[in-house]
Order: sequence, then C-alpha cells, then structure tokens
Amino acid sequence: MRVLRPLTLVWPGLPWLWLRGSVAGLVLALAFAVVLDMAILSTWIWSEFLELPLVVGLWAATGLIWAIATVSAVTAFPAPLHAGHDPAADALFAAARDAYLARDWLAAETKLRSLLALRPTDGEAQLLLATLLRRAGRRREARDALDKLSRSDSGAPWRSVIARELARIDADDAVSPEADDAAPAVILPLPTGSRLADGGERAA
Repeated sequence: MRVLRPLTLVWPGLPWLWLRGSVAGLVLALAFAVVLDMAILSTWIWSEFLELPLVVGLWAATGLIWAIATVSAVTAFPAPLHAGHDPAADALFAAARDAYLARDWLAAETKLRSLLALRPTDGEAQLLLATLLRRAGRRREARDALDKLSRSDSGAPWRSVIARELARIDADDAVSPEADDAAPAVILPLPTGSRLADGGERAA
C-alpha cells in the first residue's frame, strides 16, 4: 500500500478520490480526463477540424492542469490512516465519547468537529459524529457523513456499522420525520482495542 499510494499522484484528483472518496477529487479527475481526451482527439483523430494553435493550446492546458494538480496534491497529500495516536486527539475523542454517552449532543459535536479539524481521516470520530447526528434528529447530515465515510479508506473497518446506521436512518424516516429522542443511548460496537471500546470498558 505504501508503494501504491504515491502512484495516485500520476492522475490529477486521484489521491483524494481513491484515498479519501472525495467528490472534489472525482470532479478534478473527470475534468482532466475530458481535457486530455480533447487534446488527443484533436491531434490524431480530428486533426483537420482544429488549427495548430488551438491544438497546442489544448496540450498546454492539459499540461498546466496536470502540473498544478500534482504540485497541489504533493503539498497536501493525504496522510496514511494508521500514522499513530496523538495524545491530544485521543483526549478529545474521549471527551467527545463521554459527552455522547451523557447525551450532551452539543458538547460532543463540538469536540468531534475539533478533533476532525486536527485529524480529518479519523474513522472512529467520523462514525461517532454521524451516529450523534442521527440521534439528534439531523438525519440528512448523518446520511451524508456516513456516505462520505463509506467512500473513504478510513471507513473500511466500519462497513458493517455504517450499514446498520444507514438502516436505522431509513427505519426512522419510515416511522416519522421527527427524531426519536426517547430511545436509549447506544454504545457503538467497535473492535477490541479501539478507543471507544476502551472507554466503554472503563465506564463499566
């Protein structure tokens, strides 16, 4: 995986599309494909339809897009997901988890968003935020967060939990357009050794 990651720099937008499931990365990758196809077609297939300066301009635009996108991707290349634990980030997650279990949605969301500003690829934090949004009745935001997480490699360990959360949102939508705040708080089933699971064991 370490060898394949830098290869995504070859195509503009691919690092963010492939490694993080970014919609912006998809748009950039498709835009580059269109410009490159137009340059190839105008050079070797439809060469009689465009004059040489326009063909040169297309290739120049293709090269410029590639250079700018590559330099931008190199300077902000997505970090590996399992790059080690940051004590400050772990402390923020623990505080957010405790606020979530206490049903203090505002405090939990504030801490989770602060954590994600520091570590945007933290899959556990993204999942907990999506669950919090569902329980707070903000189902559309919760679904968007889950969809984004499912498209990224940080969501790979959480596929089954994401599917369950989406099923709960669908069930809530079928019953009522309003959130059911009377439901008991749920501790997410996380793999052994995760921060949330460790917190649950300490709470018990």
